[in-house]
Amino acid sequence: MPTIDATFEQTVQYLYSQLPMFQRDGASAYKKDLTNTIRLCEFLGHPEHQFKSIHVAGTNGKGSTSHYLAAILQKAGYKTGLYTSPHLKSFTERIKINGEEIRQQAVVDFVSRIKPIIEEIKPSFFEITVAMCFDYFAKEQVDIAVIEVGMGGRLDSTNVILPEVSLITNISMDHQQWLGDTIEAIAREKAGIIKRNRPVIVSEMQEEITDVFKKTAEGLSATLTFASNHYHVTSEGVYKENVHWLHFNGSSLPSYQFKNLPGVFAAIEIMNQRGFRISEEAILSGINNVYELTRLKGRWQKLSDKPMMFCDVGHNEAGMSYIVDQIASIDFGRLHFVLGMVNDKDISKVLSLLPNNAVYYFCQAKIPRALNAEVLSEKARQFGLFGTAIKDVNEAVNEARSNAGINDLIFIGGSNFVVAELDNL
Repeated sequence: MPTIDATFEQTVQYLYSQLPMFQRDGASAYKKDLTNTIRLCEFLGHPEHQFKSIHVAGTNGKGSTSHYLAAILQKAGYKTGLYTSPHLKSFTERIKINGEEIRQQAVVDFVSRIKPIIEEIKPSFFEITVAMCFDYFAKEQVDIAVIEVGMGGRLDSTNVILPEVSLITNISMDHQQWLGDTIEAIAREKAGIIKRNRPVIVSEMQEEITDVFKKTAEGLSATLTFASNHYHVTSEGVYKENVHWLHFNGSSLPSYQFKNLPGVFAAIEIMNQRGFRISEEAILSGINNVYELTRLKGRWQKLSDKPMMFCDVGHNEAGMSYIVDQIASIDFGRLHFVLGMVNDKDISKVLSLLPNNAVYYFCQAKIPRALNAEVLSEKARQFGLFGTAIKDVNEAVNEARSNAGINDLIFIGGSNFVVAELDNL
């Protein structure tokens, strides 16, 4: 266990090695129980009740939505906390205030301070990081914090806050072994973040699960808004109640963000109703400058020109469908696809979506959950996807670059962990 003068690297290594971590270990780290989080919050004096918050759940888009909300709130002049997961490069990415990552010394001090409760209850990696974010935001006296759910919602460690508004993005099939094997079951878990007498927004109306949200909200006397019924985003701007409302250059955004932004706008509208002052200028500036304001990474992020190279962390069926559509909207010569995936999911539906006219470079991240590159290559071949297995992510990218012409497109993705290992991210 690190002492008070332990280095940041030793502290983070302790968290990684001593505590189960879902991103790395999978099922063994997932706890369908809030007991540990509640105990940690009690030990810390309930920091989760000491700041205002927005709670964001969903299958796809919850990370982007959280970053957009934080960027807009920052531009409106609020001291804004942002908690997201998983991190891509550094542990400190998970906890930010106005785009600045938590100080390394604060991480060291926090872990040292809660040593007694860690040894007593053996919490998971995620439970510790959630408690850390609550404690940090309370101590730093943020005006508002945007809190992204880790997985699900109902039993996620973040689900001990009482937010100003809850927001649920797109729901699709993902993490079925933990959340349920139907879209209705998954939606019920996500709907678990809805709180009594607090407004809730669903970004995108999906007919097959509309009743899940309606019944949950009605049972809790929570005002429910389906944002896509009120806002429509195009490359020319935003329409509110079918009237042109905001002018912005949507062509600079990946088209899948058009599905996320209605929820963002609806949440901002509710925040204004609840006493915040967020102007249209702040909304536009937040959207246009989100990468700089919150250090958003891995969402259709451009890494180079000539050849164009993009990465994206979308990894399930719906997420990859958006990516394939985005690729199809670009003019390029040949497509080079660097692909790595995890070994605890059925990947057949994702593979069935991928273009078979691309050159593939199959790789694997350096985590136990990574699917072996050779195995991925074999599975992909069954779907008419052919290429080379190159285990190391960056070696696979370098091979794609060496084969690509200046007018070609290189895409890197399939897993958060593939994107996380990119040298030039």
